[in-house]
Amino acid sequence: MINRRQLLQATATLPFVSTARAEEAPTKLVVGTRMLDVKGKAAKVFGITDASGKPGLSVLYGNPFNVELTNSLPEPTAIHWHGLTPPVALDGVPDLPAPPLQPGETKVYTFNNKRVGTHWMHSHLGLQEQQLLAAPLIVKETEGSEAEHVVMLHDFTFRDPAEILAELQGGAGGHAAHMNMGGMKMDSMKMDMKMPVMLNDIAYDALLANDRTLDDPEVVDVGAGGTIRLRLINGASATNMWVDLGTLSGELIAVDGNVIRFQKVTRFPLAIAQRADVRIIVPKDAGAWPIFFQSEGAALRAGIFLRVKNGDIAKLSDQGPMGEAIDLKFEASIRGAFEPEKWPLKLRKTIMLTGGDSGYDWGFNGKPAMMHDVLFRVKQGEQVELSLHNMTSMAHPMHLHGHYFKMAAVNGKKVEGPVRDTILIPPDMNVSLRFNADNPGTWAFHCHHLYHMNSGMMAAMGYA
Repeated sequence: MINRRQLLQATATLPFVSTARAEEAPTKLVVGTRMLDVKGKAAKVFGITDASGKPGLSVLYGNPFNVELTNSLPEPTAIHWHGLTPPVALDGVPDLPAPPLQPGETKVYTFNNKRVGTHWMHSHLGLQEQQLLAAPLIVKETEGSEAEHVVMLHDFTFRDPAEILAELQGGAGGHAAHMNMGGMKMDSMKMDMKMPVMLNDIAYDALLANDRTLDDPEVVDVGAGGTIRLRLINGASATNMWVDLGTLSGELIAVDGNVIRFQKVTRFPLAIAQRADVRIIVPKDAGAWPIFFQSEGAALRAGIFLRVKNGDIAKLSDQGPMGEAIDLKFEASIRGAFEPEKWPLKLRKTIMLTGGDSGYDWGFNGKPAMMHDVLFRVKQGEQVELSLHNMTSMAHPMHLHGHYFKMAAVNGKKVEGPVRDTILIPPDMNVSLRFNADNPGTWAFHCHHLYHMNSGMMAAMGYA
C-alpha cells in the first residue's frame, strides 16, 4: 500500500512541470554574522537568514527554486543547496564551475526544483561550515496541517577552525591519538575490525540543537495525544550522532528527504549531512520529554524537549553515555517507499578511501585529491555502480552532488537500502552504491567530514 505522501514523493522524481510565473520575485536570503550564547559565553558565528531574520528557507513543491542570495560577510562564500539537484552552475561549489560569491555581491539562483523533503544549505568554501554557515532548506509536499518542527544540529568550538586544521595537519591534536590506539572490535554487518579505529578526531565545546545547548534547551509545545513530525538535520562538521527518543514512540518516515516504508524507532544513527524525518506520538498527559542527540564516540550531547500542558523541564547534563560506533545494521534495515527508474547498468567503478596518517593526508586511491580532479567519468543515460572501500581508520560520510543513490551491497552482500545523497562508510567496509547518471556536469564528490574534505578527500565526477 502507498499513501498520498509517498505518492507525492514518487512524483517528485518525474520531470518537473512548473505553474509558477517567471516574473515572481525571488526570496531574499542573506549570508551574515550573528551572536550566540554558548554556555554563558558569547560566540560570533555565521548564518543564512531571510528578510525577517529567520534562519533558512521553507518552500512549497511545485514552484521553481528562486532565491536572491546576498553575501554580507567581509570574505567570499559559496552556498551549496544540499539535497537539491540544480544545474551544475548553480550548485554552489566554488569554481566548479561558478566563482565564489564576493563580499557585497548578490546572485539570483533560479532552477526547476525536482526534490521535496528535508534538506539544508551550507557553505562549501574553506572551513566556514564549522562557523555555523548553514541553515535548513525545507521543500514541503503540501501545505498540510501536520504539526512539525525543524531541528538543526551543529558541533561547536570556540577555537579558530583554521587553527584546528593546522594542528591536525601538523601531526598533533586529537587525531594523533589514533596512531597509538589498539584495535577495536566493531560488529558492522558481521565484520570484525582488524585495524585501529578512531571515532572522533576533534574535541568540541558543545553540541547545539537549533543553536542551543542542554543548559538552555529549546522547548517545543505540542498538543496532547497528537503527533509531531521532527525534521532532523545533522549539520555538524565532524560529528556523527545518535538520535535518542527516550521513552517516546516514533516512526522514521523519510531519510535525506526521501520517503521510506515507515519504521518504528526509539534510537537510530544520523551521520554528518544526513537528514531524518520522524513522526512522534505525543503523550496525552502533562509532562516534558527530552530527545537527545548523542555524539558517536564521545559523551557530549545536545537535546530538545517536547512539552505537553506546561510540563516541568528537567535540568539535564550535556554529558551522556559514551556514544558507540555507528555501523550499517540500521542503514541496511531501511527500505525505500519507491524505486528509482532502473536504467541499464553500464559502469562499475571501485574507489578506495585512503589516508589518515600522521600528516592528516586524506584522499582517494592512495593520494590526496584536489577539488577539480575528476575521479571517474560516467555517461548520461546509464546506471552506475560505485563501490567505495574504506581503507582508513575513520568512517567517512560520502556525498555525491547533483544525484541520489541506493546502497546496493555491503562487503559483497546484497542489500536494498533507501534512496540517499549521503552515506556513511565505516572503516574496513566496502559499500556499493547505484545511481542513474541523469544530471550532466562536473560534480563534487567528497567526504562530508569538513577537515577530511579540506585535507584531500574531495574530488569530482565528470560526464563523458
